[in-house]
Amino acid sequence: MRMQAAIMFEQGKPRPYATSNALVIEDVELEGPGPGEVLIEVAAAGLCHSDLSAIEGIRPRPLPVVIGHEGAGIVRECGEGVTDLKPGDHVVTVFVASCGVCRNCVRGRSNICNAGNAARAAGTLLSGAKRIRRLNGEAINHGSGLSLFAQYAVVGRRSAVKIDPSVPLEDAAIFGCAVMTGAGAVLNTAKMQAGDTIAVVGLGGVGMNALFAAIAGGAERIIAIDTSAEKLGLARQWGATDTFLATDKDCVEQVKAATDGGVDTVIETAGNIRAMELAYAITARGGSVVSAGLPAQGANFSYMHSGLVSDEKSILGSYMGSCIAERDIPRFLGLYKRGKLPVGSLKSGFLPLSDINAGFDRLSDGSVLRQVLRPNM
Repeated sequence: MRMQAAIMFEQGKPRPYATSNALVIEDVELEGPGPGEVLIEVAAAGLCHSDLSAIEGIRPRPLPVVIGHEGAGIVRECGEGVTDLKPGDHVVTVFVASCGVCRNCVRGRSNICNAGNAARAAGTLLSGAKRIRRLNGEAINHGSGLSLFAQYAVVGRRSAVKIDPSVPLEDAAIFGCAVMTGAGAVLNTAKMQAGDTIAVVGLGGVGMNALFAAIAGGAERIIAIDTSAEKLGLARQWGATDTFLATDKDCVEQVKAATDGGVDTVIETAGNIRAMELAYAITARGGSVVSAGLPAQGANFSYMHSGLVSDEKSILGSYMGSCIAERDIPRFLGLYKRGKLPVGSLKSGFLPLSDINAGFDRLSDGSVLRQVLRPNM
């Protein structure tokens, strides 16, 4: 079938992206789904900092590629062997394709599936196929096995989780990355319990969802830290008990003074080394840092190892919120339905495919939290 898609031919183009045309809108051909795959109409796709990192060249991708990894849509066709989905079903997409049989999948860690990681690096679906082609026949790589900055997408069956059709797809899309990553970091990786004290460093879409999860999970004290006073104001409005401006020279000392020496659990979602250094510095003795932000490849974080031992701190990575998508997306949607994860309040507006570069300009300058692309507007 013919459709429109936003193709990235080159990474590292200069801002403004609306001028440099970082993503090029083209008509392309999309093959139908193969065995174990489904065709979905993309109803909504979030513009995420991970996509921005790919545009900036911070995280290399095989080119040319259609990126976009946070979304929701409607099943339009099922490939051979797919019997548990049918046309018309609503789904949230999952940006880690999982095979179900590798050592990590069988241990309940499908978020770090070995086969899915290899397929992402190769720019293919889990099957090894590439279903998108330019009109001249050139193959286009898949981004995270999804390629959602397009009107339609062919994805592996395990890259789609069926959801209640009563959930607005524009909200459901945000569960595909920001909610799983942020809420999962708190509830799965950190295993936060009611009454805990927790800090969130970095208040983008992922960080705000970590904040929501801390509130929903019954944290007694919730500390929000960011470089934006406006975002700190939103955090207070949504339930943070304490806020600190990361740009203050004595931010670390302020937090320690307010928390009797430091915070027990710190969630870092900003994806840069300065944020990670701050997060580690405000962690109390016996506490843990959970890093869910992805910095540039090759970036290094250092710490005094003797202090790690004598203070008995822990440093944990959290990819996709340590989520099992089939388990956690319905669980998080349940919290959403009860008003505990108000992700709709994060949306900073909708945009058509033709405005996607301007949308990434806004995301880059920090003026928005979550813009939602409607490719079929």
